[in-house]
Amino acid sequence: MTDEQRPRQPPGRLVLASASPRRSELLRQIGIEAEIVPAHIDESGIRHDDPVRLALALARAKAEAVGARRESIVLAADTVVEVDGHILEKPADRPDAERMLGLLSGREHRVITGVAVIRETGELVDGYAETRVTFAAMTEAERAACLDSDEWVGVAGAYRIQGTAARHITNLCGSYSNVVGLPLHLVYSILTR
Repeated sequence: MTDEQRPRQPPGRLVLASASPRRSELLRQIGIEAEIVPAHIDESGIRHDDPVRLALALARAKAEAVGARRESIVLAADTVVEVDGHILEKPADRPDAERMLGLLSGREHRVITGVAVIRETGELVDGYAETRVTFAAMTEAERAACLDSDEWVGVAGAYRIQGTAARHITNLCGSYSNVVGLPLHLVYSILTR
């Protein structure tokens, strides 16, 4: 492998402000190692009607919470789902997840991930990625099967694209890794520029 083919690790130590194993796996997939330091913030106080502004605000809050305690590059992300003007964050419980899957069934929705990076200098750089995902109409039994998998726990929109819900996705326009939870091209661009 030549130097040009080898992925560039960002200069300095990178901290991922997330407890999500999927996000750290995605970083490793593109050759970037990070220390995991979950950001413990109260997300309930951060509200926006616009899903892009919400995702960015949540990502910034996470980056700032961890960045205040670390002298390193801090990367944070937050994903929200929007369908027909409804912002779907993490479901509170199974009935909430069932409601969300009902909203997604037979429709296109947007998956938006806000990304925030605090450089060692303290400069904050952020951005977002948007992917459009279409679900086939799901029967009540199909929605119940998704719920029984427990893959809805802790994820925006009540589904994981890399899980059983994938069998109901008819179209995807944009970044697949964004739907998993970390838009890799955007992250790589921010970290290496």
